[in-house]
Amino acid sequence: MRNAKGLRVAIVGAGPAGAALATLLVQDGHDVVLFDDERRPEIVVGESLIPAGIPPLRRLGVEDAVAAIGMHKPGATLTWSPTHRFSFRFARYEKWMVPYAYNVPRREFDAVLLARAEAVGARRVTMRAGLTRGGGDAELVLAPDAVAATGWPAPDLVVDATGRARVSARLLEIPATTGPRNDVAHFAHYDGYAWDAEPGQVLIDRLDGGWSWRIPLNARLSVGVVLNRAAAAKLGATPEERLAAAIAANPILHATVGGARPLTDVATYSNYQLISTRGIGPGWAAIGDAFGFVDPMLSPGVCVALRSAEMLAACLAPFRGSRETAGPAALAKASEPYARELTHLLAAWMELIAYLYDGRMLALFRAGSDMMAERGGRFAQAVQDHIEANIAGLASGTSITSRYSLGLLRFLGRHGLRGVSPATLAIQ
Repeated sequence: MRNAKGLRVAIVGAGPAGAALATLLVQDGHDVVLFDDERRPEIVVGESLIPAGIPPLRRLGVEDAVAAIGMHKPGATLTWSPTHRFSFRFARYEKWMVPYAYNVPRREFDAVLLARAEAVGARRVTMRAGLTRGGGDAELVLAPDAVAATGWPAPDLVVDATGRARVSARLLEIPATTGPRNDVAHFAHYDGYAWDAEPGQVLIDRLDGGWSWRIPLNARLSVGVVLNRAAAAKLGATPEERLAAAIAANPILHATVGGARPLTDVATYSNYQLISTRGIGPGWAAIGDAFGFVDPMLSPGVCVALRSAEMLAACLAPFRGSRETAGPAALAKASEPYARELTHLLAAWMELIAYLYDGRMLALFRAGSDMMAERGGRFAQAVQDHIEANIAGLASGTSITSRYSLGLLRFLGRHGLRGVSPATLAIQ
């Protein structure tokens, strides 16, 4: 699969973004070294995929392998109070989107993508590759021992796929655009839990000071809480205390896992809702979480990682047979559309998720229910169906950057609430 005239690309990080990019670049005729430090957390956020992530898996040739290790995900249910609940199934909107997704154990999922990269010809090097500021034309370069491991005099392009470590942004002191939240997430896996929802359905519930997720995986359940700092501090000093206290305090969570057995330690995530103001430069680019990570809400992370790999690979396609023109400045110039498109994608997710946090999304659902109760009829139902299809398209990632869908949501958020107060439905 290699082409001597293709680019020499060093990818630092073998998670979903790095492995997907390695696969795509090798298939395009480039020579790729994928650095894998083999450090795998016990559990990783991003266990629930979304419909928009299925086409990239198909294009990578791994959907069957993902289905084998994953659990079919028919949809999601959002419960904000005993009287504010919205449940949807992707199959209802199959005219507009892939009608399903998967819940996946991340270690196995990541291994599927990494195996695919190696199968097509990416060279995996098991070491922790260092990055340093460049002293010549390239702004960021591999450390000397990592260059030696590639077998090249030097790579043409270094890709930061280090995830939330954001090595390139930290090293180059690139600031980030941040969202309004400053939350902390704690989660763990359990077995012996009680489940009365549809198999595979993801459940999201509003809590005092935050929200929770319940993601069914094969033979285990992922349970997490996302809390503002003040609420988290009141629950305890350690992640274990906070997660246990949140479960005990919430009747729904307690009914599900109050008598369950923990299978893992409690994992914690805190640095998210940020987008780098710059994700490319002479001789380097950042992909996936290293460029930006929005929020656990709605689970966009893995889909964004896969799409970022596709976007960057597309920008590098013109160099598949003309490596002699691939200087650091030329590669940076060619990658500008990628950076713009990914920034736009991340910003769209940030905006959509804000509608859930500030209560406008649930207020819209309530306003729609009120309209149907008051008016009914075919026209009202057609309007409601149209609105719900567009919101589902956004939440599934399928139309997240659609000007029409986003415009409709903005219009309804200002003029379509019919007196329903978003403040009463906001996540504190």
